[in-house]
Amino acid sequence: MHIILNNTSMVPIYEQLMDQIKTQIIEGELNEGDALPSVRALSGELKISALTVKKAYDKLDEEGFIVTVHGKGSYVAAADTAMAEEARRRTVEEAFETAMEKAAAVEMPIEEIREIIELLLDEYKEGR
Repeated sequence: MHIILNNTSMVPIYEQLMDQIKTQIIEGELNEGDALPSVRALSGELKISALTVKKAYDKLDEEGFIVTVHGKGSYVAAADTAMAEEARRRTVEEAFETAMEKAAAVEMPIEEIREIIELLLDEYKEGR
């Protein structure tokens, strides 16, 4: 499992950890039944508090991405294709929201935003 944390980010460390683990599950880098590193091992590897890792694991468990078995460890949960699809959609929506916030910050006209989207869509279609 490859995790890179940004200590200067405004996003809390546990959320960065959660997001990266979710992404690895959604993209198939982590598969159903794969064991995650122990809380202690991951906290040592990343040089962060074990409580931070535990919080991320607890939230991932709540969201159904992982299953934690007391005394055994945490494992990638059974694949729920609907949940994975929703998570992928949410990721794309968040990226669009961020782009729209940036466009609003520079007062970009809606028509110009549409042009950019059309150009990107055309490039996307050509690349497929």
